Amino acid sequence: MQSIDFDLDERHEHVELNQLLKLIGLCDSGGAGKAIVASGAVYVDGQQELRKTCKIHAGQVVDIDDVRIRVKRPPA
Repeated sequence: MQSIDFDLDERHEHVELNQLLKLIGLCDSGGAGKAIVASGAVYVDGQQELRKTCKIHAGQVVDIDDVRIRVKRPPA
């Protein structure tokens, strides 16, 4: 399984799930990210997530296929 650490910008409390998929390069656009989420392939903290714009916060883990994304705060 590929593991990716995603650092949230310190100015933001969260990132929308579809945008996270775009920002890490799993899809080309937010719309494509929404389609991936709608397909049922995305899990947040072990639970299937179907809300396309679900707010993902630091400390959460997103799994899609063989990719695990750990959302973190950047080091101070």
